[in-house]
Amino acid sequence: MPRIFRLLPETGILHILTRGNNRQQVFKDNADYKRYLELLKLYKSQHRFLLYHYCLMPNHVHLIIETTPTTNLAKLMKQINLAYMHYYRKRYTYFGHFWQGRYKSLIIDKDEYLIACGRYIELNPVRAKIVKEPEDYRYSSYNLYAHGREDGLADLDPLYVDLGKTTKRRQENYRKFVQEGLPMVNLNSRFMGSKSFICAMEGKFNIKNLKDARGRPKKVEK
Repeated sequence: MPRIFRLLPETGILHILTRGNNRQQVFKDNADYKRYLELLKLYKSQHRFLLYHYCLMPNHVHLIIETTPTTNLAKLMKQINLAYMHYYRKRYTYFGHFWQGRYKSLIIDKDEYLIACGRYIELNPVRAKIVKEPEDYRYSSYNLYAHGREDGLADLDPLYVDLGKTTKRRQENYRKFVQEGLPMVNLNSRFMGSKSFICAMEGKFNIKNLKDARGRPKKVEK
């Protein structure tokens, strides 16, 4: 089966998804999650991208990043995936394929779709029934937005400021927004955004969206 053409915009917002080979577990304990986050912080400083949302699941990783002209996305993902693979192999004496092929990337419009995609990935642990509430999961960006718990890694989503005039109000509205739990994100699409955004991306890259990802996310009442 031929590989899907990879879109690498010079700058833009992307939802990155990396899975363990055959969906095998890639994080076994707190030390593993911590090591991946340390590597992410290291390469974030080197490639100078913005990390708006993230969630590390037992067998896969979600990242929502905004690249800059100095970000080499292909090199970044190769570095972090190789570095973590070497760490895992050494710790567990593991042999064989580790990651499931290449990472997936979805280009996101910088409007309500960005924060909606962040909500989607931060709800992964709840949908997977690992925790009952997103705030109980330690390996995501949820608590930064919902409770103001800085982790020294994530950057504030630019849409977050529109959720209220005060920090307390923004946190309250973000919690409500996440509790709504919609919409789902189509991981088989190439672009996520308004009709005009998707049409513009299709024209820019001369490629069709795999599946329709249109439809405006529900706004939060301020």
